[in-house]
Amino acid sequence: MTPSITAVRMTGARNRVELPLLVLGPSLGTTAATLWTTCAAGLTDHFDVLAWDLPGHGHNRGVPEEPFTMAELAAGVLAVVDDVLVQREQTRGAFAYAGDSVGGAVGLQLLLDAPERVASAVLISTGARVGSAETWHERIEQVRSSGTAAMVSASAERWFAPGFLEREPAAGSALLKALQETADAGYVQVCAALAGFDVRSRLGEIAAPVLAVSGAADLVTPTAEHLRPIADGVQRGRLVELEGVAHLAPVEAPEAIARLVREHLLGRTGDEADRSLPAVGNGLDRRSRSLVALTALVARGHHEELARHVRAARANGLSVEEIEDLLRQTAVHCSVPDADSALRIVQGVLEEASQEGG
Repeated sequence: MTPSITAVRMTGARNRVELPLLVLGPSLGTTAATLWTTCAAGLTDHFDVLAWDLPGHGHNRGVPEEPFTMAELAAGVLAVVDDVLVQREQTRGAFAYAGDSVGGAVGLQLLLDAPERVASAVLISTGARVGSAETWHERIEQVRSSGTAAMVSASAERWFAPGFLEREPAAGSALLKALQETADAGYVQVCAALAGFDVRSRLGEIAAPVLAVSGAADLVTPTAEHLRPIADGVQRGRLVELEGVAHLAPVEAPEAIARLVREHLLGRTGDEADRSLPAVGNGLDRRSRSLVALTALVARGHHEELARHVRAARANGLSVEEIEDLLRQTAVHCSVPDADSALRIVQGVLEEASQEGG
């Protein structure tokens, strides 16, 4: 059963198609708006930001009667992303992803089930397995008997580092209110999906660059048990731990999360994709401009700049296959030795980016 997912656009209509697409995933009991709005303010100059709501959460009031797995939830997310990519005239294109908790678990599932679609990912306060089946079934019974309102007090303790609710009462209240308003059935269905989720043995299949972000005060997904295994288990992983942060880092540390997302997805300074191209005009979109830039660099033999532009092209939505095809076409019309040298650079750029932290 593939559940219906509701998209929440966080970037204004002006020029957003010219920005690379970034998809943001929520935590259980939160909404796209309450979890990501403040953090997204540091991302919308660089990305077309698309967040999504879980079944029964936020704007998504539909809850399927049939249970669904994490793989089916990820398929629902991919379906709504594909709708947006069609609107952007980038059918089945690649996109960047960032998700917190169950949103991060969906990210892992997408990296496994649609590896050619996710260019790079930031996985926050999550795990390849979160909790145990027994724990989730206990939670399910509690919600069925008392509703999501009964989860508010315990969630306030799990979600936030000590002192956060005193420092940011409005943000905390909005999140807890969203939890209370979550449909019981939707909350239960997501718990059931988490109960059956375990991809620990498959992390080595993930080749896209992954940044795992943990909160040092997170008791739900502690660094050593959850985020460190992701960073070590995937092929190109890196770990960052944030002091004084618990489970909902996009709210507790929005500026830090926005900076980490920019740095990981766009390059170490966070502005690499923007610097690699001239100022946006009214003609070619960023994908097309990246193709032109890469062709010119290969044709002129400027290989010292190629790695940086390849990273930028990936952030702008080009797949590795599209870049390799461009190099083959360039070999036909320009120079085979130049194209061969460029292909070696392309093949090594993702590993190099991972070593540099990108």
